[in-house]
Amino acid sequence: MPKVKVDGVELEVPAGATVLQACELAGKEIPRFCYHERLSIAGNCRMCLVEVKPGPPKPQASCALPASEGQEIRTDSEMVKKAREGVMEFLLINHPLDCPICDQGGECDLQDQSVAYGRGGSRYHEEKRAVTQKNMGPLIKTVMTRCIHCTRCVRFSEEVAGVDEIGALYRGEKTQISTYLEKAAKHELSANVIDLCPVGALTSRPYEFEARPWELKKTLSIDVSDAIGANIRLDSRGREVLRILPRVNDDVNEEWLADRARFLVDGLTHRRLDRPWLRLDGKLQAATWAEALAAVGKIKPGSSVAVIAGDMVDCETQFAAKKLAAALGSTLLEGRQTGLAYDTSNLAVLAFNTTLAGIEDADAILIYGSHVRDEAPLLNPRLRKAVKKGAKVYIIGPWWEPTYAATHLGDDAGAIDALPEDVASVFANAARPAIIIGGGALAKGGLEAGLAFSARFNLVREGWSGFNVLHFAAARMGGLMLGFAQKGGIADLVAAQPKLLISLGADEVDFAKFANSMIVHIGHHGDKAAHLADVILPAAAFSEKDGTYVNTEGRVQYAEKAVFAPGDAREDWSILRALADALGVSVGFDSFDELRAAMIAEVPSLGVEGLAPYGDIPAAPAGAHASGVIGYPVKDRYLTNAIGRASPTLQRCSAELIHGKIQAEAAE
Repeated sequence: MPKVKVDGVELEVPAGATVLQACELAGKEIPRFCYHERLSIAGNCRMCLVEVKPGPPKPQASCALPASEGQEIRTDSEMVKKAREGVMEFLLINHPLDCPICDQGGECDLQDQSVAYGRGGSRYHEEKRAVTQKNMGPLIKTVMTRCIHCTRCVRFSEEVAGVDEIGALYRGEKTQISTYLEKAAKHELSANVIDLCPVGALTSRPYEFEARPWELKKTLSIDVSDAIGANIRLDSRGREVLRILPRVNDDVNEEWLADRARFLVDGLTHRRLDRPWLRLDGKLQAATWAEALAAVGKIKPGSSVAVIAGDMVDCETQFAAKKLAAALGSTLLEGRQTGLAYDTSNLAVLAFNTTLAGIEDADAILIYGSHVRDEAPLLNPRLRKAVKKGAKVYIIGPWWEPTYAATHLGDDAGAIDALPEDVASVFANAARPAIIIGGGALAKGGLEAGLAFSARFNLVREGWSGFNVLHFAAARMGGLMLGFAQKGGIADLVAAQPKLLISLGADEVDFAKFANSMIVHIGHHGDKAAHLADVILPAAAFSEKDGTYVNTEGRVQYAEKAVFAPGDAREDWSILRALADALGVSVGFDSFDELRAAMIAEVPSLGVEGLAPYGDIPAAPAGAHASGVIGYPVKDRYLTNAIGRASPTLQRCSAELIHGKIQAEAAE
């Protein structure tokens, strides 16, 4: 480890570190625009200049200069100060003075650094250049006159997302950043360039002119649009969430967020259920809470009760429903709405055991029945990293366009039993082989076939577990830990034909199969289930309640309440508690704290943040085989849940970016 001096303080830095990193280890703040920890080094903004001896008597870009033994680095000399002032002066030559109407105002790197490191005035009086706006689709607003050519957006698109959609045109002062052929950015991670842009050149189109950052209350939460469990921040004002941003968590989402998760925010205020409804004479009519609860209490179901949990439900809600069903004498609980019926007796078999960060170290990966870019967009950059390290990737299932080299082995689930010799050789000789089993394979007997594949190639070995199941629903792992699974799946509930069927935001169920049941829907949006329910009880969305979520790797995480539910809507646990009274049973809790304590007492893993211990993966069942053409569960990656389907922004994304239906602006 080389030793360097930073402003007279000697310290050791890791081998391969840059001078900028050495300065940060010494506690010095180095300004930068183009440098980003997760992107390659560009070295083109020159804001990170420092003085280094031995070396030429001029300031040097610290982001691109390796730290070496004996260097003396100055970050506060007069030379460095003047150099940074000069760089800032050049950056501001053409930058427009529109901070008062710029959405980046208040969280703009250029604003902050011009105050801290710039001069008091400019010596340039020439006319500023102007650049035409670029069309980057319905999510990204462009004001390219503000662009300082840091190329963060270009490097993110190429290196992280793996989609060459953004690049630089022309040279010198005429340089412009644009999408190729000025087409919309269509990939599933496109809006991360909004967070990366250090100025106001790329901002959020749906959030345009909505609020200033100092007006917003910030709440920590978890994304429920898929099973990755990305860490997010909800920015709210009053009773409305205005913005969703990613939080840094290197184990889960790094600092990225899928477009679906970021822009479903406006769906939280559209098509909301804000009052109870009763179906009378075949039509839904508004009712009071007392009337709705009384209607449920009248049916006296006894033990003929079933509960179906939706894809976005927190663990506390599922536990409260489980206690209600148990008090009535029922164990009919299910969360797999679309009919999956795989074995749930061992949760170690159903988790992403390699972990999201650990998959980057795999050297041979079989993606079995999963469209990763649609089902888990934040996993795809991890797989790109693995490929960059030399991993070979194979796909079984209908072909989709990965952003890395991959070999397609067919779309039949049985292809896993008849691998070509060269593919089998790759897995046999791999040091860290892995399989990722998606919902498409689970529907065709892929879990057992995957276990047989794991045993054949020794995927689980000392220091490595390469057996992974990739779920799509945010509620799936938490529900399985709480027992929301029948041996035959939802078919067992259909066969039972319960008198009372409770839907916990279950909008993907075919309720026509429950013609003889009274359907009570506890949900927050007027989506599919609400149209078929006999009683609708308005509930809180994920942003309107505290909750525990478990992601696909079995990581327990907690979300906080950002705003209150609209109208007469109530938090789910309180609705279930009221239902218990209406049905004349006791569930053993009267507050959320009592509910959570009871849940943790029954399932202690849900009380410890981090990876839950699931035990060992069992041996493969004898004669396990899969068959049938795989079909992916996601048909439209923007409209996968009730909130997304209510979002005008995601509706427009679906229409324009997937179906090619361009929506004309008012002036057109």
